[in-house]
Amino acid sequence: MKRLKNKLAVTIIVLSVAFLGLIVFTFKSPDKNMVESGAGIALNPLQRIAYTVNTKLKGFVDLCLNFSTVKEENKSLTEENAKLKKELLEYSGLKAQNDELRKVLDFEDSRKNYNYIATNIIGYSGGNILDGYIVDKGSNSGIQKGMIVIAANGLVGQVTSVGTNWSIIQSILNENIAVSVKVESTKENTGILRGYRDSNGTSVCKVENLPMDSQIKEGDTIVTSGLGQIYPKDIMVGKVTSVTEDKVKVMKSAVVEPAVDFNKLESLFIVVPKDTRDIKYN
Repeated sequence: MKRLKNKLAVTIIVLSVAFLGLIVFTFKSPDKNMVESGAGIALNPLQRIAYTVNTKLKGFVDLCLNFSTVKEENKSLTEENAKLKKELLEYSGLKAQNDELRKVLDFEDSRKNYNYIATNIIGYSGGNILDGYIVDKGSNSGIQKGMIVIAANGLVGQVTSVGTNWSIIQSILNENIAVSVKVESTKENTGILRGYRDSNGTSVCKVENLPMDSQIKEGDTIVTSGLGQIYPKDIMVGKVTSVTEDKVKVMKSAVVEPAVDFNKLESLFIVVPKDTRDIKYN
């Protein structure tokens, strides 16, 4: 009985080896005719199964290999995209600074009696812009209390406090800052401009105590008049948005929207007269 089992096992092994050999042979000789490879006819279904399994296995392996490659490429593209975005932001920032500097230089070219000290805003004096900006230069750079401050688009305000390496600047939105102004087109000296908060809580500026015969109107451009010597004349202040009449006081007033966006300021320029002998700063 034991010998019979051994013979059966040997037979199964031999048949299995032969069977596998036939499969390999038929794979290598797909063009053999039916007579030369009669066994191939019976093995064709097995060949198809083996071929299908081999194809799917190869596809799975390729997918795994390609997934790793695609993952690396995606990581590389993500890093490159982040780099390009950073460069674009840096370019935009440099372009904005360049445009701002160009405007100030154009302003300087038309006003030869002044020098300009560039400063950077490093904080607020209080909780908001109405309390004043803190800049990174002070008396060591020649800045004095009372000097005028501009940005690329126009008038910002006045220096109200000075340290050795810092200064505080209050903007024209603050009611404590008063500026003598005029209408650019007519050269009409309109009066004194101060900070003003409208009914919506928006901080703007207002020119008050204008005579009833004043020709000021909505859309007029307001600039500094230059009276008092502290403020250089013809610095852009803003546009008139509305004009009202006070029949009791027999006077007009005009609301002015500043040319400068005070929420987006980064750099400021201190206006320093070349000859300060006749100017007395507060």
